[in-house]
Amino acid sequence: MRIKLLCLSLLFYILCPVIGKAQVIDSLAYRPKVSSFIIPAVLVGYGLVSLSCNSPIRHLDFSTRNELQEDHPLFAAHVDNYLQFAPAVAVYGLNLAGIKGKHSLVDATGIYLLSEAIMSGTVFSVKRMTNRERPDHSGFNSFPSGHTANAFAAAEFLMQEYKDVSPWYGYAGYTVATATGVLRMYNNKHWLSDVITGAGVGIISTKLAYIIYPKLKKLVVGTKAQQYNLIPAYQNHTFGLAFNARL
Repeated sequence: MRIKLLCLSLLFYILCPVIGKAQVIDSLAYRPKVSSFIIPAVLVGYGLVSLSCNSPIRHLDFSTRNELQEDHPLFAAHVDNYLQFAPAVAVYGLNLAGIKGKHSLVDATGIYLLSEAIMSGTVFSVKRMTNRERPDHSGFNSFPSGHTANAFAAAEFLMQEYKDVSPWYGYAGYTVATATGVLRMYNNKHWLSDVITGAGVGIISTKLAYIIYPKLKKLVVGTKAQQYNLIPAYQNHTFGLAFNARL
């Protein structure tokens, strides 16, 4: 069992720099190679095959769950509820620490919110269509894993924003995302295929957000050059963020 989990972790950790490769021309241009979608598409395809009850992949789901429960029957650590947001929080933390990413905080926030909208819409729609029971029998919304999708969407967000500063930010984000997925299985909330599919959905969602956001922004604000600022502010004993735009 430990070998299976180690292989899964190493797979995501080794492939994350490959997933994040793309050609960037300016601050908002994002023209990814088609090949950068292959790995997350394979992850999603893996999960779709698991929907067949008699597939070897589905049998692997059951054997993995049984081994985890046999080895750790009382495991209950709910840090995954918070860990899923860590890579995205890191983007804001790094910005506030003076380490600037690819985009301003305003544009980065827009991209992240769009990614979350794509990811959430996809996850909840598929959950309702597949109606798969969770391994702990707590519901029929197991496929795919929303926590894992959220974590990998955030990890890809962190990688895209900071891969030109240092690839290690992306590696760290993908490590945290992988840990989130593994914890979902240890907590008996998801099957292995739920987690793998969630990873693919999350990565694709963020990649699509980076493609769509510049077009959406152009549609909303037009082609006029604008300068945005989003900075920390303190007033009346309250911390917040100050936003201003210059046409």
